[in-house]
Amino acid sequence: MRVIGTVGLPGSGKGEAATVAEEVGIPVVTMGDVIREACRERGLNPAEHHGEIAKALREENGPDAIAQASLPQIEDAMEGSDTVLVDGIRSGVEVERFESTFGDDFVLVSIEAPFEVRAERLGERGRDRTDEDEEGLQQRDERELGFGLDRAMARADAVIDNTDTLDAFRMQIRALLEDGLSGLENVQTAEGT
Repeated sequence: MRVIGTVGLPGSGKGEAATVAEEVGIPVVTMGDVIREACRERGLNPAEHHGEIAKALREENGPDAIAQASLPQIEDAMEGSDTVLVDGIRSGVEVERFESTFGDDFVLVSIEAPFEVRAERLGERGRDRTDEDEEGLQQRDERELGFGLDRAMARADAVIDNTDTLDAFRMQIRALLEDGLSGLENVQTAEGT
């Protein structure tokens, strides 16, 4: 059994990593879905109120509230798979929750890319209106870092530098999903030679 968590700033590649996992049949639990569901339960549009509700959930239920609410989904996914990908960890406290729940079966991977690369990707994606300009991305980065994202990234067991081609990134993610950290290290070593 292996629970692989991903952490990274907006546009770094977490969503693409989740897509690769789904393509190879590995279940994905997206922590943002907990927030989107809470928005809908409160009659709010998730696209407009995501950050506000993320903050409110943490204030109401503690800093690990979103991780805690994700646990039943992760445990359900683990019933049918040896590996589960958890997309969108945002804080060191959330990392601690997963470490205490899953122990050595939990691996955290930080997916990283420079601001300019992330801004370009998000502009091309056009998914969120706030991502269409650098100022919106800067605000999102600040919000995420305010949740403790930088502390979570610092605790990562491995870092994927997502500045190469999409194919190279997808190859690294497949290696991670198939063989864990050793598979990722082998691919990164091969790419560095």
